[in-house]
Amino acid sequence: MRESGILLPVSSLPSRHGIGKLGKAAYRFVDFLAESGCRYWQVLPLSPTSYGDSPYQSCSVFAGNPYLIDFDLLSEQGLLCPADYDGVQWDSDPDAIDYALLYEQVMPVLRTAYAAFTKKQSADYKKFCKQHKHWLDGYGLFMALKTVNDGKAWNEWDTPLAMYQKEAVTAAKSTYADEIEFFRFVQYCFFTQWYALKQYANSKGVQIVGDIPIYAAYDSVEVWSEPKLFQLNKDKTPRVVAGCPPDPFALKGQLWGNPIWDWESMKNDHYSWWLDRLAFTLSMYDVVRIDHFRGFEGYYAIPYGDKTAEHGKWKKGPGYALWKAAKETFGEINVIAEDLGNITPAVIRLLKRTGFPGMKVLQFGFDSDANNPYLPHAFSTTNCVCYTGTHDNHTLRGWVKANAPEYNEYAMRYLNVKKESQLPKAMLRAAWASIARIAIAPIQDFLNAPASARINTPSTLGGNWIYRTQESDYTEKLCKKIRKLNETYGRCTAAAAPPAISLQTENHDKGESTNG
Repeated sequence: MRESGILLPVSSLPSRHGIGKLGKAAYRFVDFLAESGCRYWQVLPLSPTSYGDSPYQSCSVFAGNPYLIDFDLLSEQGLLCPADYDGVQWDSDPDAIDYALLYEQVMPVLRTAYAAFTKKQSADYKKFCKQHKHWLDGYGLFMALKTVNDGKAWNEWDTPLAMYQKEAVTAAKSTYADEIEFFRFVQYCFFTQWYALKQYANSKGVQIVGDIPIYAAYDSVEVWSEPKLFQLNKDKTPRVVAGCPPDPFALKGQLWGNPIWDWESMKNDHYSWWLDRLAFTLSMYDVVRIDHFRGFEGYYAIPYGDKTAEHGKWKKGPGYALWKAAKETFGEINVIAEDLGNITPAVIRLLKRTGFPGMKVLQFGFDSDANNPYLPHAFSTTNCVCYTGTHDNHTLRGWVKANAPEYNEYAMRYLNVKKESQLPKAMLRAAWASIARIAIAPIQDFLNAPASARINTPSTLGGNWIYRTQESDYTEKLCKKIRKLNETYGRCTAAAAPPAISLQTENHDKGESTNG
């Protein structure tokens, strides 16, 4: 079964409140997908953003982003009046998300909603708090303490709380009980809206592809309250941090700075924490893209305090053992493995053994020769997902502009076009025509958006994660164009189709271990 989808962060949806939200624009986009014959909506992590506004650097691996909560839906519930939020300045540029403004403006509106909510009795809210207690209570306390500490990172709090000493934590739970309740309420709003949207998407035959970052941020509730999960010293400073080694594109490597999981300790309890995380994530999405999949085979560990990634070392990850435990717990799971970067034979063996489809990014295909594995004719299996680009890549127009002339010349030859300006459209056709089971493109590529519409440039700060679309982008003409592409290459899905079959066609439970 050949299928297709569009990559669009929820934050990039049209909105008059500064950032995409989980309201009417999201439902209209689902309708757009269904009418265009696409099966999948791929989103970025929905977790709260923090350092650098990145959804991959979050204060919690479980919580939802408060910025995405739709005010109009809260108004329909009687928790807000339009006057509470429509007179507020939400952006300084309608084409860009202004996170500084959101930081100042969103929480006061949600506190108004909370004040109205406290006057009501809600059995559904109590059920939510009980169901999510395993992460919600800790998150509420963490955010309450962050608030009273002016947003400072946990390692800058008073020592008893920073070190999670029992007496200090117990006292804080009592002192800040109402503030903790507020943050529980915010999460209730987020997940109520999210699951309603997901249910609507599924009813239209649209499946949600979520995204799970491999690492947690240092300034997160997980590191603060569960340091045993990470490779930390007694004072909770990291022993090593995550990143990527030097390569021709980053001569000093990439220093991400995230603490690294203590995989040996996790192995002793059969990866129970990761299984809990996967269970939660699988309830949120229909398909899960696992970020930096190669890190499960081997991870790059950089000494804490280094200013670059030049002196890191590769160390063994959990390998197949984690995914074996996941399959024993959940059965076959719908996963897309982000198998990009430094891919070794061991990573390839791990991917094959899991049976998960990997990623083929066409933008990587035209910088060498006909043997490049990212060129459509070189795909060795249908069990893969073909992307024109990802959130970390140029838009197609930007890619053409940034390319060396010889790369564009080869791309024009390969794709049989005469002008560079024709390459973006030809790349979309190539992705959809490929043998890959699923083809996905960022919405910018369908809109032929310029380089400025890029979502993220890795290893840079500023100007990232701010891309927004407008209602005028989603025209009937564009919908018909995408549907025609789907019909031409056998990827068209009828609206309200039955749930997608598993992405996996291969099962390789037998074979050599890739973990030692």
